[in-house]
Amino acid sequence: MQVAGSYGQFCPVAMAAEILCTRWTPLILRELVAGSTRFNDLRRGLPRISPTLLSKRLKELEIAGIIARMPATGDGIREGNFEYVLTPAGEELRPFVFGLGLWGQRWIETQSTLKHLDPSLLMWDMRRNLDPTPLPPRRVVIQIVYPELAPAKRAWWLIVDGGETDLCRVDPGFEVDLHVSTDLRTMTSIWMGLSTVALEERAGRLRLTGRADLKARMHKWLGRSPFAVEQKRVA
Repeated sequence: MQVAGSYGQFCPVAMAAEILCTRWTPLILRELVAGSTRFNDLRRGLPRISPTLLSKRLKELEIAGIIARMPATGDGIREGNFEYVLTPAGEELRPFVFGLGLWGQRWIETQSTLKHLDPSLLMWDMRRNLDPTPLPPRRVVIQIVYPELAPAKRAWWLIVDGGETDLCRVDPGFEVDLHVSTDLRTMTSIWMGLSTVALEERAGRLRLTGRADLKARMHKWLGRSPFAVEQKRVA
């Protein structure tokens, strides 16, 4: 009996596509490859997916042997919580995920890329890829404000302490070391490697207020999307 939605072909491409090319599945794999393992972290990287559909897709990947559900470990973890980790079969998809992202970065027209702006995804991606090495060895608080957005999505705080980075949508109450004010399109363009901090600051689209050393090193500690970095390296 043929499975509903099946291509009905023995070709390995067709069989792999039946598992990997369902809606949201490539993006779930992107989050897993990027290091997210817990359900809530996956949702932060995929703010528009419903919890029900995310659970369904994770179950499908588990049945396919691409991920395994394991008891969560670490401080503050409640009993009964789980983590999702890539199996050896899932790890072999890492080049596929990065290759797909690199292709999109290289071949999809820039203006199309910047049509799909999402502050939650952008800030979550920045949080997990921020490089604390160029920052002072103490707690550093960076506030990023997008003035054109609604109040609920306008202000964000990155807190770097002890090599760890937290992201807050509510004022954490700490003194801010660097205020960053820009529009979402400009920050996305910087993050995707389509522009630079220096260029946008000179153009007046990026305004930095605070510690001079943090302003001067922003291009280093902020970094860029892994796909932008890879594109530069292989180009």
